[in-house]
Amino acid sequence: MADGVKIRILIVDDIADTRENLAKLIGFEPDMEVAGAAGGGQEAVALAKKERPNVILMDINMPDMDGITATEIISNTVPESPIIMMSVQGEQDYLRRSMLAGAREFLVKPFSADELINSIRHVHELEKVRRQRYAPVAPAAAGAGGAAASAARETGKVITFFSPKGGVGRTTIATNLAVALHQSTEKAVVLVDGSLPFGDIAVILNMSPKAKTIADLVGSFEQMDADVLDSILVQHSTGIKVLLAPPTPESAELIKGDDVKKVLELLRERYAYVVVDTWPSYGEQVIGMLDVADVVLTLMTLEITSLKNVRVFMEVVEKLGYPDDKVQLVANRNDSSGGIKASDVEASLGRKIPHTIVSDGRTLVLAVNRGVPFVISHRDSQVSKDIFSLAAKLSGAAAEATAAPAGGKQAAKTGGLKLFGAR
Repeated sequence: MADGVKIRILIVDDIADTRENLAKLIGFEPDMEVAGAAGGGQEAVALAKKERPNVILMDINMPDMDGITATEIISNTVPESPIIMMSVQGEQDYLRRSMLAGAREFLVKPFSADELINSIRHVHELEKVRRQRYAPVAPAAAGAGGAAASAARETGKVITFFSPKGGVGRTTIATNLAVALHQSTEKAVVLVDGSLPFGDIAVILNMSPKAKTIADLVGSFEQMDADVLDSILVQHSTGIKVLLAPPTPESAELIKGDDVKKVLELLRERYAYVVVDTWPSYGEQVIGMLDVADVVLTLMTLEITSLKNVRVFMEVVEKLGYPDDKVQLVANRNDSSGGIKASDVEASLGRKIPHTIVSDGRTLVLAVNRGVPFVISHRDSQVSKDIFSLAAKLSGAAAEATAAPAGGKQAAKTGGLKLFGAR
């Protein structure tokens, strides 16, 4: 490491040979060292409290205390020691339970030495960023100097769309919201196709298949600055700029979570609004997009399968430590016949649904087939009005209108316009 301090790693596995092999692999790295080794969950908890390692490698299946239980205890008692879960079981349920317990990454055995070392470095770097993000501000920053620094750090708003289930209209809504934000605020907006392996924004906006994409930055993310990033953005006729997804799933795998986070941080320095599409995944790339976001719009439909997946996502959100007002539910196709009542969904999730969008399949299909956002081609439709309403809430225009009504009278209520998804 640049500062000469090594990454201290605690190895937890009930098989002695596995512990020894992992220790040997770590020993080859000049910036890493083994802080200790444990053969079970209880010993791991005790060693974690004593050694305070930088990273913990945790096996999931152990006789005295399983890795998930140990991870949950350590995450609460030694939160500065991020955990990488290891298991021969690669099922989604193990991944979900590990994340809910507090693990940062999941390695399926057998894994390569490169996968191990890269995961350790990645998790360690994420923890350093997290500490910096939540570090207390020194009192000296107050006063005129602090005000100047605050003004200098004023940045754009990152709005990330996420849905734990596909087929709910996430990409279409994200694309149209970006256009609506630009039209209603007349500010600079960039749309990011963060659905890296499955990007469809180029198709929806009828953009050239030969256009530059985020894949053009592979190999140069560390040296990238705002000017380099701007050079691969594509200008769209609606006035927004677009960062397109890689052309193939294979090239998407070359982009890491830290790469995506750096891209979004640079974009927010130049654009008033950064609208990000994602895909249903809890991988490091998507978690990175959620971490950076100021607002996570969780799109859902009022049906049982969507509700089930959103409930699981809300558990993940709680483990990730996001504030309540960061994650906001959006009910798409909320007027569809046969759907669950919104009030029942709110009661089940313990959260309000602050945003709703009507169902208008014909308008959406026509717009997609023409390659023109429906907020332009069908601006007077109810679905477009719902998108512009959402844009007004996100930009603060709706709150301003409510706070200062005609005649100078104070509005009776503004609560319905606040962006809260409070429990």
